Amino acid sequence: MKILNKKIVLDTAGTGDLVDITGQIRDIVRSSKLEKGSVIVFIVGSTAAITTFEYEPGMVRDVKELFERLIPSKRGYHHDETWNDANGFSHLRASLQGPSLTIPFDNGEPLLGTWQQVVVAEFDTRPRQRQVVVQLIGE
Repeated sequence: MKILNKKIVLDTAGTGDLVDITGQIRDIVRSSKLEKGSVIVFIVGSTAAITTFEYEPGMVRDVKELFERLIPSKRGYHHDETWNDANGFSHLRASLQGPSLTIPFDNGEPLLGTWQQVVVAEFDTRPRQRQVVVQLIGE
């Protein structure tokens, strides 16, 4: 059993930016030379998340609208009173979605559905440089 750690660094555009990183995850798994195991994808930070969905324009728009309906950006949150940074909604959205995802892989390929992509969801109020930790556990 081996454990390998890799990192993806990406720039986001701020609130609502959804970035497809499936190709990068697939490349990391393939280049690891591991045949089977699990890949853990973890976003560093408390205002971004990792998820999966069919990454196409309509669904990207639907996901953005879903988060706006569930946790509106235009209302006040107690966190905003603490730091005066108006990103309470960003933290709530990220905590609802979660910072990580585990994907099994076999024959050196992530076991994702045909229309299933791995997506970084940026919720912060400004552009950010994000680090995604990719940990492979396998043989």
